[in-house]
Amino acid sequence: MKKYILYLLAGVAACGLNSCEDALDRFPKDRLSPDEFFHTEEECQLYTNDFYTIFPAAGTIYGETADIIAKTTLTSEVLGNRTIPAKADSWKWEKLRDINFFLQYSSNCTDEHVRLQYEGVARFFRAYFYFEKVKYYGDVPWVDRPIASDDQELYKGRDSREMVMQKVIGDLDFAIANLPAEKSVYRVTRWTALALKSRVCLFEGTFRKYHGLEGYESYLSACETASKRFMTESGYSVYTSGTTPYLNLFSSLKAIDTEIVLARAYNTAIGLKHDVNGYLTSITMGRPGLLKNIANMYLMKDGTPFTAQPGWETMQLPDESKNRDGRFAQTVRTPGYKRIDDTALSAPNLAATMTGYQLVKYLQAAKYDSYNASTSDMPLFRAAEVMLNYAEAKAELGTLTQADIDLAIKPLRDRAGVVNLSLETANAAPDPYLASAETGYANVTGDNKGVILEIRRERTVELLMENLRYWDIMRWKEGKRFEKPFTGLYFPGTGSYDLNGDGVDDICIWSGSKPSTSAPVVYELGKEIFLSGGGSGYVIVHTDYTRTWNEARDYLYPVPTDDRVLTQGAISQNPGWNDGLNF
Repeated sequence: MKKYILYLLAGVAACGLNSCEDALDRFPKDRLSPDEFFHTEEECQLYTNDFYTIFPAAGTIYGETADIIAKTTLTSEVLGNRTIPAKADSWKWEKLRDINFFLQYSSNCTDEHVRLQYEGVARFFRAYFYFEKVKYYGDVPWVDRPIASDDQELYKGRDSREMVMQKVIGDLDFAIANLPAEKSVYRVTRWTALALKSRVCLFEGTFRKYHGLEGYESYLSACETASKRFMTESGYSVYTSGTTPYLNLFSSLKAIDTEIVLARAYNTAIGLKHDVNGYLTSITMGRPGLLKNIANMYLMKDGTPFTAQPGWETMQLPDESKNRDGRFAQTVRTPGYKRIDDTALSAPNLAATMTGYQLVKYLQAAKYDSYNASTSDMPLFRAAEVMLNYAEAKAELGTLTQADIDLAIKPLRDRAGVVNLSLETANAAPDPYLASAETGYANVTGDNKGVILEIRRERTVELLMENLRYWDIMRWKEGKRFEKPFTGLYFPGTGSYDLNGDGVDDICIWSGSKPSTSAPVVYELGKEIFLSGGGSGYVIVHTDYTRTWNEARDYLYPVPTDDRVLTQGAISQNPGWNDGLNF
């Protein structure tokens, strides 16, 4: 029965992805009679199952790009060519209507324990819903009851960001107090609510700090408190089993609940599948590749920066992979890499990756490579994120201690085989690569500059491909990173190259007369592959685009024009976006 309910939940989630409804006045569930429902736990659970469709699908999670991964097409956010839409999925409100409907009539359940638990579920999802709205749009209308089609509140304007975020915190505190403490990798619990509060408060606190808004300290303090409680009470820890625990955590078919707090379920038996294997191995699905700037951020095992090594600028993959943070070889193909269930070495395939740094995070055995055949669960929240949130919040507040680092950062570095971070050393000599406007984050200042930069490094390599990076860039006010060159592996010139040291050539780069070669990938220089120095240098991608970022506009999305017209201008447009409307 439990397995059936789990599959039902996942199936409901899959069906919800195709929903087209976006009206706040929609009467939910085929005009369900409020007086006849929500009396039992089963009824409450069946109704609230649909709320889980609010979570991102697998492709959104592993398909993250931002400034860390390049694909054959770039997002409009990265390109800087967003336009103002008439409608937008990010401005849909139907799930809020369903959540508020449940909360209005949940009192039909006379079992107080059950009622409070499912009100906790609903308020968790209302908090999640509104957090997403604030991330996209800033100020948004707060609505906490079902609205009828003739209700004037349907046409109200925005409420302040502060007011909405305080309501979000209130909902999360209610959820924390009333959701069950038992772990459940497919249902929200007290620990999921604490993890979400940690995420919400770090985002809001750092967004306010770097965008010059008031009140950032209270949010960072709330993040610290929620994160610390999660870390000390939840029982979750960093998964360390096996010789490649980081890789194993993400390639497991079923979510590993040692560390993963909540996951989205996928299962072949009921047709819930995604395409991560195809995405990472196909030559026709985007050819994603890690960018050189991010590859450079992985430390050496002794804790020193890779960019402090002599000759790092011209190292080729076999050399740059030596003695690195273990997450490097568990995120991209490096010498020695073998596919799951395979004994043969697998080199990077430049036909399937634009940059040469071919991703392996989430990659399963080759039998899942065919179209839409992957069935691995997708993590939505995990303990490592909460630990990083805790360290960053305290660093931004100026209260971080070495003991905090030992609690929150050391377990992640231990798993990766990297020497622990030293607060004193980091602040005494901030890494110039991370502090540079060209390669790092130039807007970090103050006594804790060095350790903040190191925590950002840690977050970048630990949480890569988990649908968090774009929003990290937004809260840090670092959108100009999208304008920087997108590069990959270094090649000293034309010739044949063995990328994984197995004695077999993996790519041939030629100019002039095409050579005879056994390499599986053969590219003509200047036509099929471009190097940053012309005849040598880093693989450079997207040379045909001019990427721009408008600091005065692009940190928020434009409000769809249909909703501006519907409210006759009560919903104002975001700064810098001119939609041509006269209100």
